[in-house]
Amino acid sequence: MKKVLSILKWTLGILALLVLALFIYVQLAWSKKYEAPLPDIKASADSAVIARGKYLAFGPSHCATCHVPMDKSMEVESGLEIPLSGGWELEIPGFGKFRAPNITPDPETGIGKLSDGELARTLRHAVGSDGRLIAPFMPYQNMSDDDVQALISFMRSQPPVKNKIEKTEWSFVAKALMAFGVMKPESPKVAPPKSLPPDTTAAYGEYLAVNVANCKGCHTRMDPNSGALVGQPFAGGNVFSDAFTKGHSMVSPNITPHPGNGVISSWDFQRFKTRMQGGRVLDYTPMPWGALSRLTDNDVKAIYAYLKSLPAVDHKIVKTDYAPGEKPPVYTNTAAGN
Repeated sequence: MKKVLSILKWTLGILALLVLALFIYVQLAWSKKYEAPLPDIKASADSAVIARGKYLAFGPSHCATCHVPMDKSMEVESGLEIPLSGGWELEIPGFGKFRAPNITPDPETGIGKLSDGELARTLRHAVGSDGRLIAPFMPYQNMSDDDVQALISFMRSQPPVKNKIEKTEWSFVAKALMAFGVMKPESPKVAPPKSLPPDTTAAYGEYLAVNVANCKGCHTRMDPNSGALVGQPFAGGNVFSDAFTKGHSMVSPNITPHPGNGVISSWDFQRFKTRMQGGRVLDYTPMPWGALSRLTDNDVKAIYAYLKSLPAVDHKIVKTDYAPGEKPPVYTNTAAGN
């Protein structure tokens, strides 16, 4: 018995040391600095460029959905246009508490002291001015140079607002993922386009749905541990349940043209346009309806053409709104179709 207790004691002691070593390593290694190029993109004072940036920020890129004070978010959804002084906050269990910063040109609490290249690097490479990882809520890696310039130009044109926002608080799990390189900045896999003039084609609709509005990010199932997109594109299955959904669990629908399971497969353009520009119906859905309601008719046409051109995926989403206490199913569809 003494021998067993001795072995047990040594085993527990070694385990404790390993846990302590892991804890120390994560605390020392998680805040690593990343290298990424500073894109050669400069802000413009041209009114047309600024107007384009404002349209993107309050419309398809939905910057204004997050970079506003919490008590103003629903007003912005309803059409209010205010400086993007930050304050939105979201706690994701297991990952941390995320806060959207002040992106007005205030020199102390906003972006006033950052260079255009640093802002462009944040948008394109998810690397902050100090080299840190930026939380992956802005998948703009392949946004065109012209649109990145437009966004930066609009940010520079806002009145400066002094509003200090506390930094995002990462959980130990998230820090561990960063320490071991599982979670890291993502750069463009191909050279982003210099310019992409808006039109109504499916090709431009793909640019909007994938690289600007991030429709793909919500309507493609994500790995809950890494955040990687692992499901069939646009076939739905992501579950959203946080402070904004008010106890509901919302499941992103299948928006491919599958005749049985694609939620918009039977919609004509007019019905699609009416819904896209119709604004928010439920106050607890994560869909940025306010931003999408600002889409131009031509942008809606382009997105509609693209979604109709997608492969039809036979992936049934039972329903999209689960009341508090209801448990949604776990969807496991993969990009391979399993």
